[in-house]
Amino acid sequence: MVASMADMNKHYDALALLSGGLDSILAIRTVMDQGLTVLGLHFVTPFFGKPELIPFWKEHYGIDAVEVDIRQHYVNMMLDGPSQGYGKWLNPCIDCKITMLSHAVKLLPEYEAKFLISGEVVGQRPMSQRADALNLITKRAHVRDVLLRPLSAKNLNPTPMEESGLVDRERLLDWSGRGRKPQYALAEQYGFTEIPTPGGGCCLTEASGAGRFVKLFMHRERPSATDFSLARAGRQYWAGTHWLTFGRTAEDNLQIESCIEPADYVFKVENFPGPLAVGRPVAGDWSTEAVHDAAALMASYSGKARKHFEATGEKIGVTVKRGTSFESVKIAPTRENVFEWAEPKPEIVKEWKKSQADSEA
Repeated sequence: MVASMADMNKHYDALALLSGGLDSILAIRTVMDQGLTVLGLHFVTPFFGKPELIPFWKEHYGIDAVEVDIRQHYVNMMLDGPSQGYGKWLNPCIDCKITMLSHAVKLLPEYEAKFLISGEVVGQRPMSQRADALNLITKRAHVRDVLLRPLSAKNLNPTPMEESGLVDRERLLDWSGRGRKPQYALAEQYGFTEIPTPGGGCCLTEASGAGRFVKLFMHRERPSATDFSLARAGRQYWAGTHWLTFGRTAEDNLQIESCIEPADYVFKVENFPGPLAVGRPVAGDWSTEAVHDAAALMASYSGKARKHFEATGEKIGVTVKRGTSFESVKIAPTRENVFEWAEPKPEIVKEWKKSQADSEA
């Protein structure tokens, strides 16, 4: 765990799951209104997490927070198969919440905290916030006696924290359903000038993101957290078991660079601005033909390199680095390739899920 904007020696009354969405912020502030101190736990995985916003949350909402890195732990949950299955795309929403709460409860002694806070609203989300799902999450995460859901507390059984008087139940809320008017009204009451989005920005709930990750399930026996981070970046192309990632923006290039491993093929156009590209072997080393074809594809996304070739017929230099070795290859930038490079389509997610279900039947 990496601490940010919180004194590691400071003690708190409660620890809260802080996605950065409006519900999690309001749940924390509702408890803070009772004079209790709360530390937000911002969980980071390859699929969600924006720890760079921790200073913003402190400044705008008055919330202390720390980053909690559970990348590999979360990936292991995905690879082992979520016990409660997936949502519409690749989102294991119930197991996601179980995973975070199971981790959070272990942090209580570190901060001498007495209970946990979560921002669910009964009935708001069809998979993870039904009443039966909330009960299941509480049971599986072993947090029945320490978890408070302030936004729906009056629609739920009293917790030990309320029964003991540590938390005043009358000052908690009774929200339910999918409407968000109460949230916006309370945010206005607090004087929030910037209203965060309802969710935490999990790309597993998105069609395009899910398609990228299913490719890894199909071609990697046990993808790593870094594999999933790379799959989230820039453009994604596959040709059979050949996997190529390259950036669309400078930010993409930085993310891709942070994921580079020694076995990767790293491509960079010479003498012209262009994307950084990474070819990651998933089924053995690439042939020379595959390397050159990938170089031609990525170079076609360098506008100036492509125009130079079209105007002069002069092939473009691309540096290909692998570990400590590198070579310079000359290619014609093109998207009419020998290999059938294609971006993952959302349709493969449903096909993959069906194949998984059939194999378990």
